[in-house]
Amino acid sequence: RGSTFCGYGRVGKKRSHESGRGNAGGAHHHRINFDKYHPGYFGKVGMRHYHMTKNMYWKRTINLSQVTKLIPAEQAAAAKKGGELPVVDLLANGYTKLLGDGTTVPCIIKARYVSKLAEKKLKAVGGGVELQA
Repeated sequence: RGSTFCGYGRVGKKRSHESGRGNAGGAHHHRINFDKYHPGYFGKVGMRHYHMTKNMYWKRTINLSQVTKLIPAEQAAAAKKGGELPVVDLLANGYTKLLGDGTTVPCIIKARYVSKLAEKKLKAVGGGVELQA
């Protein structure tokens, strides 16, 4: 049978959670550890944004190189030969901003936001940009 002290000794005793549970004492008896290994853990930074809704910041981007997949192949071929330019509505395809990575076929792109480089490259190949609200 076991002893009175269950193997934990008479003097030291077995105590549970001597220094507190979890992150207890970060501002008190564990301060040195928190300051040394987790700087910036306490306090606030930045401004508060009351009633933040994510749809205010929704801005999906697409590159010029990816715009080509939104244009049907026969329209793209006709545009390269000098035919009618296809019109691509980015908002209808779920994008708002056009970025200038890569190249594309000549076309007219409707978008809410367009980077300077994208507009420059599109005009260079004979296309155009139409801003929309």
